[in-house]
Amino acid sequence: GKEEEEEAKEEEGEEEGEKTSTTSGPSPNKERAIPRAAQQIEVTSENLIDYVGKPLFTSDRLYEHTPVGVVMGLAFNQLGGATLYIETTVVDSLGHEEEKAGPFEDEIVIEGPKEKGAAAKPAGGSGSLHVTGQLGDVMRESSQIAYTVAKGVLRRKAPGNRFFQANALHMHVPEGATPKDGPSAGVTMVTSLLSLALGKQVRKDLAMTGEITLTGRVLPIGGVREKAISAKRENASTLIFPRANQRDYEELPEIIRDGIEAHFAETYDEVYDVAFSSSSAEAAAPGEDGS
Repeated sequence: GKEEEEEAKEEEGEEEGEKTSTTSGPSPNKERAIPRAAQQIEVTSENLIDYVGKPLFTSDRLYEHTPVGVVMGLAFNQLGGATLYIETTVVDSLGHEEEKAGPFEDEIVIEGPKEKGAAAKPAGGSGSLHVTGQLGDVMRESSQIAYTVAKGVLRRKAPGNRFFQANALHMHVPEGATPKDGPSAGVTMVTSLLSLALGKQVRKDLAMTGEITLTGRVLPIGGVREKAISAKRENASTLIFPRANQRDYEELPEIIRDGIEAHFAETYDEVYDVAFSSSSAEAAAPGEDGS
C-alpha cells in the first residue's frame, strides 16, 4: 500500500512539472517575432499598384475646369453612377444675308437612322443644332427641348443676343461607343448651350442632373445616391438636383454628403443662377439648399 501511494505521488509531481515547463517556455509570438533587421518598405503613389494591383475604378473626369460650352452632368447606369459631359461648339457662323435667306429656320439635326433623325424646324431664325453621341430616343428629344428652352432663357438674360439664330451648332456627348438614353441630361444640355451663347464657363467643380420641360420646370430624376457618389469620386463639389429630389439627397449618409455643396432647383432660372455664379460668397453652405 505505501509503495503504491509513493508511486502515485511521484506521477503527480511529474505532471505538475510538465505543466510548469509548458507555461514558462517560449511563447509562439516570440518565436514568430519579426527580426530587428527586417527590411523597411515604403509605399508611395508611384509603387502602390505593385502591392494592391490596378485600380478598380478609373476617373471619368475629362477637364480640370470645363471650358466654354462644356458642362458635367450625372448619369445612372447598370454599374451605378457616372459623370456625363455635354459638349457644344460652333460649326459655322452664318452671315447676315445667309440669316435672311436660309432655307431652314432653327433646324435640329439628330444623328441616327433616318426615321429617327427628322429635323425639327421651329420658327425664329436660321441657326441649327446637330447632335451626336449614340443617344436614345428620349435623350434626342431632350436635346430639342433644351435648344428651345436655351433660346428662351437667352432672350430674357441677354436681350438682343442672336447667337442661336446666327450659328450652326454641334452638341456631342463623349464616349460615342456607349449607348445613352434618359431625360435627366436636360438641364445639362441647356446649360451647355447657354455657356456657349454667353461665352462664359460654368463654375468650377460643378455637376448637375434633372429633366427639363418646355416651360423650364426641372423634374425629378432617379439614382440620386449613385449620382452623388460618382460626383464625389470625380471631385465635383457643387451639385444641382431637382427640388423634388431634395428629400432623397438629405437621406443619404453623411459620409456621402460631406464636402458637397448641394443646390435644389424647381425652375431652370435657379440652375442658371448657380451655374453662372462666380462669387463664392453667394454659394450655399455644404449640404444646404443654395437656390
